[in-house]
Amino acid sequence: MKCVFLIFFTNLLPQYAGKSLGRDDSYQKTFEDTENEIAGYTDIAKAIIDLAVHGKAQNRSYERLAVFADAIGPRLSGSKNLDAAIKYMFSALQKDGLENVHLEPLKVPHWERGEEFAVMLEPRNHSIAILGLGNSVATPLEGIKAEVIVVASFDELRQRAQEAKGKIVVYNEPFISYGETVRYRSLGAVEAAKVGAVASLIRSVASFSIYSPHTGWQNYQPDVPRIPTACISVEDAEMMSRMSFQGAKIVVHLKMRPKTYPDSLSFNTVAEIVGSKYPEQV
Repeated sequence: MKCVFLIFFTNLLPQYAGKSLGRDDSYQKTFEDTENEIAGYTDIAKAIIDLAVHGKAQNRSYERLAVFADAIGPRLSGSKNLDAAIKYMFSALQKDGLENVHLEPLKVPHWERGEEFAVMLEPRNHSIAILGLGNSVATPLEGIKAEVIVVASFDELRQRAQEAKGKIVVYNEPFISYGETVRYRSLGAVEAAKVGAVASLIRSVASFSIYSPHTGWQNYQPDVPRIPTACISVEDAEMMSRMSFQGAKIVVHLKMRPKTYPDSLSFNTVAEIVGSKYPEQV
């Protein structure tokens, strides 16, 4: 049997797709059969874990990850680093003896982060660490100087919509979980633009920070103006929130010069492990 490399098996119980999983006898029997089948692999699973944790493969995954990350660095889609990463992994998979190692061509977005900075001008001078969010548009050449409004949620932004016009929206959203809180990064610029803001700065989506902006991709909507957007550190978001609660006027100078290019050619990197029992199956 062939197992596509690094693919999660998501169809454990396909016969129940789209159906209610009631606790009737037939479901219980099927579940127990599956549970017993999985239990049959206990010794094999333990051998693999022992190899990775205590045996010859101890720390191998971490060491390979370190070499890969250190040698290649950030791998934005469409970048030279991504090309280097694909070549590296293609060669590594071949050296590891995997089968049917090949590349599948496809087009990927090509966005490049350019010069960018943010400086608080009032109530004091302070350099703000930022990282532009993927797909962000640029500011005007001279940047944007505007007053800041700090909000903790989309609901608060909508309630204060009149205040947000012509301002830079700073989101100081509390971290709940990555899956829930990341929507502020994905949609922060769109929601800010809907109420007339000129830019948005999003508190990094992280439970812990060492003054470290955490960037990622964000999405615009066709019927909403596109405004510049970047991530800031948890510390700066909290600081501006405190200043706002104290009634201080906050003014920020934001400058971002990213560029968006036509989609670039890239590749999916694919390898297989062909099994001995059902080699024709995937």
